[in-house]
Amino acid sequence: MSENPPLLENATRDLARFAADLRYEDIPPEVIAQAKLCLLDGIGVCLHGSTLPWTRILQQVTAAEGGTPVASLWGTGSRGSVSQAVLVNGTGGHAFEMDDMHKESILHPNSLTTPIALGYAEASRATGRDMLTAIVAGYEVGTRVGNAATMALFLDGFHPQGTSGTFVAAAAAGKMRGLNAVQMQHALGIAGSMASGLMAAQEGAMVKRLHAGRAAQAGVLGAELAAKGFTGISDILEAGYGGYLSSFSSRPAPQKLTQGLGESWETLNVGFKMYPTVTSIHTALDSLRWLMADNALAHGDIELVEIGCSRMTYVHTAWPYKPAGITAAQMNLFFGLAVVALGGNVTTADLTEARLRDPQVLELIGRMRGHEDAEIEAMGPFFRHACQMQVTTRDGRRLRHKELARRGSPENPVSIAEVQEKFRGNVAGLLSDAEAEQVIGDVARFETLPDAARIIAILGTDRTGAARVEEMA
Repeated sequence: MSENPPLLENATRDLARFAADLRYEDIPPEVIAQAKLCLLDGIGVCLHGSTLPWTRILQQVTAAEGGTPVASLWGTGSRGSVSQAVLVNGTGGHAFEMDDMHKESILHPNSLTTPIALGYAEASRATGRDMLTAIVAGYEVGTRVGNAATMALFLDGFHPQGTSGTFVAAAAAGKMRGLNAVQMQHALGIAGSMASGLMAAQEGAMVKRLHAGRAAQAGVLGAELAAKGFTGISDILEAGYGGYLSSFSSRPAPQKLTQGLGESWETLNVGFKMYPTVTSIHTALDSLRWLMADNALAHGDIELVEIGCSRMTYVHTAWPYKPAGITAAQMNLFFGLAVVALGGNVTTADLTEARLRDPQVLELIGRMRGHEDAEIEAMGPFFRHACQMQVTTRDGRRLRHKELARRGSPENPVSIAEVQEKFRGNVAGLLSDAEAEQVIGDVARFETLPDAARIIAILGTDRTGAARVEEMA
């Protein structure tokens, strides 16, 4: 209601001005380097996801709609409007839990910005610098919205990718569209009005993947409408009643919307996923791998695995496992640990119908317990991914390991070569070695490119003969 004061005066206006006015020259070199790595990772995860059953269904529905064929539906050889392309390609990017991760905002920005930047570049030529500037605008605006929403948004039942992700998408799309500050403010106000996504989807529904595609599409629609003079909620982020933070978060931190804007770069706080599972369990996977290797354990040596974690991770991942599809398996702490115990790692090859119901996996899950760890919880939100693990062996040993930061996070980073190797793994069987190296090389010098034509041509080629995950009911 009008008597409810704003949570932070002019926050939407200030973020819109930042995004609209951002120039490539304003962005520090280390941020550009990180944005290029995020772009390479995003191309790999989107293309990998294009072959999966849930993305295939969306491709078919979108193709049946028709549309102005200006942007590729990646991996299909088909094209649609920019809005349709980002819907499909963004869903592909979030289709297998391999997109990047900004921990505080609980966002995966590259499954949003990669389709938007390259989709607009295909529809209307743009330089590498233009695209990198738009990507950074999306990361900086959207992650600050997620930071301000806090973990309360997630714990209240909303999926950040489908909700806060709309602001990543609107800022990136608005920048690609060339919006001025006022238009950008309306684009945020339109896209944010379409924020949606419920966390119950994590326990088996394909629709979790769609949340990213719909957020990307909301950003494009917001930018396109704003460019034509359509108005949105001009104070959508800070409005005291019916605003984004006041509606989606029971405990917002509105000061984080503009804190450090243009000085402290949130893009640098993005990490990469090195397992095809929910990020929250990665320290547990790292811990069990370390304990087994360091103590030469086989799965038969394990009597009990006890995992202490934050409340956020416990709620997110430590629910009782039952075979309910790939999404549920990827989101479940105990499934991931059982697979590590059996094979030493979790890869895409482990996510099959047979593995989901494997009696050995189910038996091992019965030897695992999760609990909220008071010490980790007291460390605060920054350590919500941390893990304390104890493995009790059948011969009575109690082996402990504490992991505060997952491999691939900004605190425990992987190298450029490791991100490139992840990319090669995601596109194996889809791209030739020469095509993969072409993409890696072009992204490495992206700021020098007059356009992304070669990458777009590779992405636009029909790869529908590749089957990456078996069809599941």
